[in-house]
Amino acid sequence: MAVKLAKIFKGDRTLWVVLIFLSLVSLVIVYSATGKLAYREADGNTGYYLMKQIIFILIGFGIMLFQVNIMPVVVYFKISPVLIGITILALVLAIIQFKLTGNADQETSRSLDIGFLSFQPSELAKIALIIFASRILSKSQKTDEELKKAFWLVTGVAGVVCFFIFMSNISTAALIFLSIMVLMLIARVPFKFFALLSGVGIIMGLLLFFTADLMPASFGRVHTFKERIVDFTKGDANALIGTTQADYAKLAVFEGGMFGKGPGNSEVSNYMEAGYNDFIYAIFIEEYGFVGGLFLAMLYLILLFRGVIIVRRCDRTFPAFMVAGLVVLMVFQAFINMAVSVGAAPVTGQPLPWVSMGGSSMLFTAASFGIILSVSSNNQKNKAATEQLVVVDVPNEDQPL
Repeated sequence: MAVKLAKIFKGDRTLWVVLIFLSLVSLVIVYSATGKLAYREADGNTGYYLMKQIIFILIGFGIMLFQVNIMPVVVYFKISPVLIGITILALVLAIIQFKLTGNADQETSRSLDIGFLSFQPSELAKIALIIFASRILSKSQKTDEELKKAFWLVTGVAGVVCFFIFMSNISTAALIFLSIMVLMLIARVPFKFFALLSGVGIIMGLLLFFTADLMPASFGRVHTFKERIVDFTKGDANALIGTTQADYAKLAVFEGGMFGKGPGNSEVSNYMEAGYNDFIYAIFIEEYGFVGGLFLAMLYLILLFRGVIIVRRCDRTFPAFMVAGLVVLMVFQAFINMAVSVGAAPVTGQPLPWVSMGGSSMLFTAASFGIILSVSSNNQKNKAATEQLVVVDVPNEDQPL
């Protein structure tokens, strides 16, 4: 039985175990954190969102198994330009759709509704940009001049994509661009270019902050960007009127203590609007304490560690860069979510990968894991093939050496 499962669940076994633990964490904490939402949106059926999460997790595992068993790694190399084109088109259509049909309940153009499916193009952009950058950088490793050209091409494409994302979600745009920068550093792009981008980013951030009040309300979420930084550094003015979501998150962490209140005993989730998404880590700590929170953080550190091992075992630069970029992006996103939940960073609205309540983001996260596992499986195949080709000539004892 174990052998049959190993033939299906190919790739890094430790990473599969991490995914199973993350799935279990997701199910128990989403069930606990959606009580209020269930009474408001599902007629009190507290099992509705649990079943929905189970379905998303099963679909996600199906996506991963398809990628590992059916889809060759080389396919990502071939389709990367097409993915970028689709991503830019989806981002533009989302903005147009919002301008034409936006209403008071829809604050941003994050989602694109195409009838049978609604998803966030920024989630597609995370994968598409990493794959595209990996393709360009892998083809430019021979000379410094090639790396220089690759740097400008990747920066230009990433800048265009992140600009469209920036209009509706500044934190996601920053997260993606930062991940691309780290990927270029891993790909041996000269540090001076990395420093240049960092300097430009800092200057742009300061300009946005100090000129936010001069910009029209229709210009993206610049005002929200400034408000959240001010709230984080000087205190939220809304706290004088009532408890904010960030305050509830801090209360949940405080109430959790060392070992937590136990499964299903969260009280703070009944007062939070995003306890099942942006602040799910705080609710997890409330129920499972500091020890549980540390365990969950360790799962993402194991993901990072296994990602490094997979990269080191790659015999080609493209899959190595692809894995490095995706792992960096997911780990960055995870620890940003955790930092926000415990009050160590301004509110950003980043879900906790593979744990927050499902949606398109969970399926795209599954695709990211699928790529990483596919590369790992490919590494194992290459290693096995190499070992078979090695023929050791053992001399016959009856013959002279």
